[in-house]
Amino acid sequence: MAPKQANFSKEEELLLQDFGRNLSKKSSVIFYVHAIFVSAIPLWLFNRVHQMELVDNAVLFVIGTLVSAYLISMAYKNNKFEMKHKIAQKRGEGVAAEVYSKTAESDSSKKISKKEKDERILWRKNEIAEAESMQLAVFYSNSLFLIVLILSSFYFFKNYTPMFNYMVSMVGSSAVTALLSTSSKK
Repeated sequence: MAPKQANFSKEEELLLQDFGRNLSKKSSVIFYVHAIFVSAIPLWLFNRVHQMELVDNAVLFVIGTLVSAYLISMAYKNNKFEMKHKIAQKRGEGVAAEVYSKTAESDSSKKISKKEKDERILWRKNEIAEAESMQLAVFYSNSLFLIVLILSSFYFFKNYTPMFNYMVSMVGSSAVTALLSTSSKK
């Protein structure tokens, strides 16, 4: 039996898209660029501090950076989804006041219906929550990843070979970051 398809209006589809788990192309690009950048930062650490040559370990560095970037981008996505709804709830009253004041300042001869005001409030609340949740997700995930990476590479695995230290620290730190992003305690 085929699942029943729901017929949604254009407004309902936009609303589902805005508050769904799927990322826009812009968000995906931003997340992947940030993830690759933060995953490449430890290359300097392992090159300078642990004395690993870039050319000799290029394959290892590329694999470690790509795996780490993928896991960190997953963490960004999970954190953004969790934070977006909380931010939207917290900013609701302020956004409503902002929209009401803007509509009151606009041409008074042009009356705006309550439905249109509510749509503007919802759209503005979503816009603000989207931007703030993206920034917080990147900040939180990057901070967690770098702290766990530094602790693991300098304290837990400092006596192991640099190659083993790199792989375990990079994959482990990004995996811990991705794992902790799935909890909803924030």
